Order: sequence, then C-alpha cells, then structure tokens
Amino acid sequence: MISSVLVANRGEIARRVFATCRARGLATVAVFSDADAHSPHVAEADRAVRLPGNAPADTYLRGDLIVAAAKAAGADAIHPGYGFLSESAKFATQVADAGLTWIGPPPASIETMGSKVESKKMMADAGVPVLSRLDPDQITEAELPVLVKASAGGGGRGMRVVRKLADLTEEIESAAREAGSAFGDSTVFCERYVETGRHIEVQVMSDQHGTTWALGERECSVQRRHQKVIEEAPSPLVERIGQHLRDEMLTAARSAASTIGYVGAGTVEFLADHDGSFFFLEMNTRLQVEHPVTENTTGLDLVGMQLDVANGLPLEGPEPTLHGYSIEVRLYAEDASADWQPQSGALHRIEIPEVRAEFAPLTERGIRLDSGVVSGSEVSTHYDPMLAKVIATAPTRTEAARILASALQRAHIHGLITNRDLLVGVLREPDFLSGHFDTGYFGGHEPAGLAGSAAGDPGIAALAAAVADAVRDHSRLHLPAGIPAGFRNVPAGPATRTYTVGENEHVVSYRWGRHGIELDDQPGVQVVAAEPSVVTLEVDGVEQRLTVTRYGTELVVVDTADGAVALRPVPRFVDPSQAVAAGSLVAPMPGSVTRIAVEEGQQVEAGAPLLWLEAMKMEHVVRAVEAGVVEQIAVSVGQQVEPGTVLAVVGAGEQEEDA
Repeated sequence: MISSVLVANRGEIARRVFATCRARGLATVAVFSDADAHSPHVAEADRAVRLPGNAPADTYLRGDLIVAAAKAAGADAIHPGYGFLSESAKFATQVADAGLTWIGPPPASIETMGSKVESKKMMADAGVPVLSRLDPDQITEAELPVLVKASAGGGGRGMRVVRKLADLTEEIESAAREAGSAFGDSTVFCERYVETGRHIEVQVMSDQHGTTWALGERECSVQRRHQKVIEEAPSPLVERIGQHLRDEMLTAARSAASTIGYVGAGTVEFLADHDGSFFFLEMNTRLQVEHPVTENTTGLDLVGMQLDVANGLPLEGPEPTLHGYSIEVRLYAEDASADWQPQSGALHRIEIPEVRAEFAPLTERGIRLDSGVVSGSEVSTHYDPMLAKVIATAPTRTEAARILASALQRAHIHGLITNRDLLVGVLREPDFLSGHFDTGYFGGHEPAGLAGSAAGDPGIAALAAAVADAVRDHSRLHLPAGIPAGFRNVPAGPATRTYTVGENEHVVSYRWGRHGIELDDQPGVQVVAAEPSVVTLEVDGVEQRLTVTRYGTELVVVDTADGAVALRPVPRFVDPSQAVAAGSLVAPMPGSVTRIAVEEGQQVEAGAPLLWLEAMKMEHVVRAVEAGVVEQIAVSVGQQVEPGTVLAVVGAGEQEEDA
C-alpha cells in the first residue's frame, strides 16, 4: 500500500493532492524549480527536492530527475497532477521501472489516447462520431476555418484557428513551436473548426477489476484562446435537452475507457451542437483542472479515488449521480482587455471571502478555494498564470453564479492585473445565466465591456485615495494637541492629487476646511469620515465605505462593495530618462524573444507581425501599430525582456515625412 507520495507538479494541483494525502495519513514530497523555491506547495510538503533551473524542459519535464527525487526522499508513489508529464507514457514507464507506484493509467492507455490523431481513429472504429482529420497540403478555401491542434497538447497551447489559406503554413509552424516548448512534442494536425460548439466532457473513473464509472458531465464552453475559463456541472445544454443526451454521453465515455482497458481517473471530451449532436474530441488521461465541480456535485474525493485505484481497491456500490450545481472560475493573472496578456510579479494580497472549504469537496451551499498562491507570492514568467480556482456550490445554477460573483467582487486581490472583473461580468451576463452560449462566447461578448461592468467606479476610487493620502500626510505633521489638521488662519487654497487607472487620468481637487476635507467640483459627494486606510463617502445621499491600501509609491488599491480599483499615483515631477522615443514598441509583458520577422530599414504595414514573445508557455505576437519603416530592432532572439523594454522602433518613413 502507498505510504508516501511525490507530486510531479507544482502550484495548485500539488497542494490539492497533498491535502488528500494528509487527510489519509500519507507522507508528501514536493519537487520544485528555482523559480518555485518559495512556493506554497513546497512549504506544505513533508520533504522537498530541488530541480535545478527554471524552464519546464529543465525541471518539471525531466522524468529522470523526478524519479531520482522520489527515491531520494523515500516516496513509493508518484502522482503526476495535470500538465507537464501527466500524459507521458514514457514517464509512467520510468516510474514503474523504478519500482514505484504510478498513480495514473497504464502507459499503453496514455500512449493510445495521448495521440489525438490515433485516438480519433480508434473512436471512429468504435462507432463514436469524430471530426475528420484534414491534410494541411489538401485544405481548400471551402474548408476554412480550420483548427490547428497539438497532438500531445492541452490547455489551449499549440492551437490556432486559421481563417485565411495564406496564413496556414505560418500558423502551423507557430503552433508546432508552442507545442514543442510546452509538451516536448511538436506534432500538430488540422481538423474542421466548429464555430459555435459546446465543450462538454465526462469524468470517468476505472478500477483494476474492469469497472468503469461515468461521474456525470461538465460544461467548459466559456473559453479564451481555446483554454477553459469557466467550468460547471451539470451542463446547461444537457439539462435543456434532457436525460437522454446525458445517457448517450456517459455511455460513449464508458465505452472509450473500456475499449483501451483504462485504469484511474480520466476525462472524455466532446464537442456538441446546440441540438445535442456530439463528436469525440479527445481523452485526457489524467485528472482535469476542473475536477472540483464533479467532486462538489457527487461528494467524491477524486484524488482519494485515484489513490484507492492505485492501491488495487475496487469501485463498490452504485455509480454516483449529480446533485445540485457547481461552477468553477479560473482566476488568472492576465489583462483580459489587452488581448489576454499574462502578468507577472508580486501578488501582494489575495483574500477570498466566505470560503467554506479548501482542496476538498463541498456539497453544501458556499465557496471552495483551490489556490496555488497566497498573499506575498511571486508570479513567475515561466509557468501558467493561473492563480486559483474559485468554486461555488448551490441547489440551483442561478444561485451558484450569484454566490460566486459576489465572492469574487468582494475579494481583495492586490498587486497584479487579473481577470477577476471579467469573471464577475460573465457570471452576471444574461446569455451566460440563460445557458445560451458556446465556445465563441467572447467573440460576441467583448471582454473589456464585461470587465468594465463589474469594476469599481474609478472616479469614486480616486476621490477616496486622494482623501486617504491627504489624511495620511497630515497625520505625519505632529501638530500640537488641540490644533486640527486642517487649521488655517486664512482661507486655504485647493490642493490636487492625480491618479491613473489604465490609460485614464483622474485629478482630484480638495481643500482643508474647518470640519475636515472638502472636495471641489464634486456635487453630491461629501467626506463623512476619513482615515489613512478607510474613507466613508456620501454619494447622492448614500454612504459607502472604501478601504485604501498602498504598496510603495506606485500602487494604491481601493476596495469597495462594488468592486476594486487599482490606481497609479502620478508624481509631480517626471524623470525625463523614463521617456521612450516616438514609434517605440515596448514589451507588454515579460518573456523571451522567440522569432524576429523584420529587418532594420524594412517597410511594414499597420498590423504586420514584427516579432514573437514566449511568455507563460504561450506565444504572443507583437505587431506594428502604424505603417512605417523599421528604424531599429532593439532585441535579439533568445533575449529575456521585462515589461516596458523597447523591442523595436517603427518610424514614419521618408515619403510620409516629406508629405
């Protein structure tokens, strides 16, 4: 029987597995890269082994180092988590050959389903409907759009939608590079792209005695860049169409698992039409990121079941069914309003209110939190920018969405731009609440608009920040007892403080009066009470309390019941050395330059790709904002850059200057 488990992973999934292991009295072992040395999953493990380096290829993708770490730390079993080596048949074989217990399916099953090309052939032979594979050399305009997809991949990496035949070759090459970097396998293939599909999957669990359970379905149709953002159980589409669709999908999933002699936890994914027709996409031979919604609606501990199956125990009793509703959101460090740009740096604070469970099934009404970070964590550029999964459970879907939106809106998340406001906006959006959406949801619902609908009022936040900063500064004057902070023997002139929110500037004018701070040019707004960290404003007769938190001189976060606003104080004097030349294109995020497509002196059109950055396992293209001539390439391939680094300078060119 297993006594000590090494998790060959990091972050949230490592903490999730450790939680079940601790509950069962099992010892835990973590592995960590240099970038993860101070990560919470390392601190929570009984033992930890360093994997020198930062890049996944040098650390979490090194099966030999992980097996050696297990032996050195006395682990007798390895849990792969998800991502990295979780679907590597070679790694599963390495673990078994080392005399360790592999907490996952047999290598043969991983190899069969690990190739999306071969698995679709097998499912087609078994009578499961599939989308046919297309030969890239034979694709015509009539077959567009097509989807380029990594054979060994997942999580949206190595995927591209191609709508123009002229772009096909370039997109295949880009997807292959991304797949090779993320999974160590650059094989990609093409298939018809279904614009308005519903992404529905079935959780399966199989024991070593021939029993397979299909534990209900999940819907994961709200996606960005082919990566899931919101997942839920049960599926709104299946609920609308009826039990017969659920029965058909569960039967197909059991058949898929049984056909390959599957053992352990897995997920069979389907693409469904709005009328209920569905096609096999792939089988993920591991635990999924979204497994908590199945746990919350069945009451099962899927990690615990993985341990039982690995120990040879049978699945006993009737197959569990779904009860209630559960919705999960993925909280990412990314700017959804700026083409989903990933963020990195210090996460000063993360506090989610009303959490009733962490890393454990929650079948009653409330919030569950599975997080890979804590307040003070550093978000690295080397890995996926997901911070946490916030999950709500309730008797109805509408209530689950309402509980989840409220918890997110009242959360304190400071230090990084996140998709929190976007998630709240989606959870309150009518089409989402009605269940009428598909994988193209963000194509018809502008992310910036959704995020803006759930954000705090930046004008009110700037007022609160200015008042709080003014009170703080006056509190440092050490006035004699009995002299109020705003005392003047002549009328006081106005003072101003300026803050930026995104690209917008907010100037606040105020003055000290006999009874405290008075706001200029703000009809209907009065200061009721003010302290350096808490301000109460009366706005049109309604009082609201705002908390103000500062981080150095560059960031002020104002939290309200209606949402949070991050402000940047504008200094009175600006260092001229901080300015950049006109036409400069700067790095929007930290990353590594993977390819440069232009040369100095080359004429480019607006929107033309100049270079590519790889950040957090995804490729991001940097394009010319306007037409002109490339005057300077300021970086080289392989160079690591920080946000704000000048990448290239595109000038107007001689003809335009003459005109």
